[in-house]
Amino acid sequence: MNLKKQNNHFYNSLVSLLQKNRKCMLATVTSVVGSAPQIPGSSAVFGRNRLLAGTVGGGATELAVTKIVTRLFRTKKPGYFSFDLNHRIGDNQGPICGGGMNILIDANPEIHLAVFKAITESLLNRKPGIFLTIFTQNEKESFVSREWITTEIQVNNSIKTTSAVKQQVAEMLSNPVAGDFRAIQLSKPGNQELEIAFLEAVFPPPQLIIAGAGHVGKALMHIGSLLGFEVIAWDDRPEYATTKNLPDAHLIFSGELAQMKKMLQPAKDTYVVIVTHGHAKDIEVLKAFISENVRYIGMMGSKRKIVLVHRMFLENGWATDEQWNRVHTPIGLEIGSKTVNEIAVSIAAQLIQEKNRK
Repeated sequence: MNLKKQNNHFYNSLVSLLQKNRKCMLATVTSVVGSAPQIPGSSAVFGRNRLLAGTVGGGATELAVTKIVTRLFRTKKPGYFSFDLNHRIGDNQGPICGGGMNILIDANPEIHLAVFKAITESLLNRKPGIFLTIFTQNEKESFVSREWITTEIQVNNSIKTTSAVKQQVAEMLSNPVAGDFRAIQLSKPGNQELEIAFLEAVFPPPQLIIAGAGHVGKALMHIGSLLGFEVIAWDDRPEYATTKNLPDAHLIFSGELAQMKKMLQPAKDTYVVIVTHGHAKDIEVLKAFISENVRYIGMMGSKRKIVLVHRMFLENGWATDEQWNRVHTPIGLEIGSKTVNEIAVSIAAQLIQEKNRK
């Protein structure tokens, strides 16, 4: 087994930039009205005159944010901005989505480097949490406060919170939902001071276990990494299970399948793709995972192979009909795939479809 490396999660990119002393600003979509190019919680890092990582919307929106960031580099003050996306078609001054967005721009994210590092550490250990941000603005100043909260790390008394905020945090921790983003206005209407709390549920990336480091498996590892999965590779052939051969994998296993499964502890955010070098190995992997409560299982195979394996699993009591019906086989969406890369794309498309299914 090779050492685990960080996933290409947005907050890992932010920490990397800050640790290199890159002066940058963090923009986060906090609310949208009507049709908008991104959702609350979408974030991006900007340098002096360009986007560095992430996204807060289309090119027109990010161009507008870039112009504001250029100005904030001079003032060093964070701000809370509204963007109109209801421009007319043919109008080169802005987007035409038809809605609106509010975006918080933190001019000094380096102040909270420790918080961002805590987030990346939790993600590396596959622990979700709540990212709490409070923006305060009055006649004299504006500033941002941040905390990372998990079941082990409670709300720090150094950050200003109310019972309403703590109640929402407790609710989000007890019933974690990926993509959950909430805003609580702390200041009273008409008050000279604006104070808003933003709560973002941050989850580790879904696990993509790819059994088989052959051509299709290797191509899928590359696509899966681009899609934000934590890519885990397993192959019983040690010469294939190497970082040199599998540069896109975040964790690589060889040897006993049971040992790999024990260390990973598959869960509801686990996706299993079976593309090994032989039918016997495919059956071994499928037998190991078919009864697990994972999000997705897919196995490559011809129609004849599927019929034979199906019969084998039922006759030997290795799976019920219900469990077998969860297996995607033949694997991938039917898009007429022929080449190795096309097959990998069809599998990746099916993974996306399953991940975004309600």
